[in-house]
Amino acid sequence: MEGRTETVLEYGFLQLEKQEEHFDRLKTIYDRIEAVIRRTEPTVCAIEMPVYGRNAQSMLKLGRAQAAAVLAALNAGLPVVQYTPKEVKKSVTGNGNAAKEQVWFMIKSLLKVEDNKGFDASDALGVAVCHAGRTRSGAGGQIKSWERFVAANPNRVKP
Repeated sequence: MEGRTETVLEYGFLQLEKQEEHFDRLKTIYDRIEAVIRRTEPTVCAIEMPVYGRNAQSMLKLGRAQAAAVLAALNAGLPVVQYTPKEVKKSVTGNGNAAKEQVWFMIKSLLKVEDNKGFDASDALGVAVCHAGRTRSGAGGQIKSWERFVAANPNRVKP
């Protein structure tokens, strides 16, 4: 892709202790995301929304973990946008049903990263690539936050 300006500052995943209490894990997630935000100074937080799960307890825990990360971003003053897994996969690979291996292959090619830190890390980079593409292309008409909607449609908002 000609004209790409994305640069990977850092990427990885959080390794949480299995014996740690669930709420302590949430605090760890919040604290670690907050530290990444301070270090890298992003201007937006893009996340992948969980859309399906076979186990209700797992989905609840995932939702709580996501909430901890989102709160860290919001408390840092960052706008938060979210994309479905299909949107991310289609943006990165051209196929909304792509396998994680395909996403990693394309991330390596697009961002010139070699160190495979796992599929969770490459999925996160995929979300970043998806957001960058949507930002560049005007999001294909989809506005993911009220702030952007108001800015794009001042005549549709009444005081």
